[in-house]
Amino acid sequence: MAHDIQCWKCGASLAYLALPFGRIERCKACEADIHVCKLCREFDRSYPQQCREPTVEEVRDKEHANFCDHYKPIAGAFKGGSSAAADKAKSELEKLFGKS
Repeated sequence: MAHDIQCWKCGASLAYLALPFGRIERCKACEADIHVCKLCREFDRSYPQQCREPTVEEVRDKEHANFCDHYKPIAGAFKGGSSAAADKAKSELEKLFGKS
């Protein structure tokens, strides 16, 4: 079944992977783990343990593969920023630390 889920880290399409994603699946583009909290529909920074599922066992590392049984991948998890914003931030840091 086709889906439009993207990698949570780089935004690359994960359509080549069948659902449900296995625990060891990785993004071909950036090698990021796929079975991670940041790609789950239950992930929410405003909740305790950053998860909407009240019975979940805490996962401290939200960016590495885990064994959570509540994992449900969601489209739109990629929150990438523009490269212009990153370039500006880098420039400001270089000015701050005298590396212009």
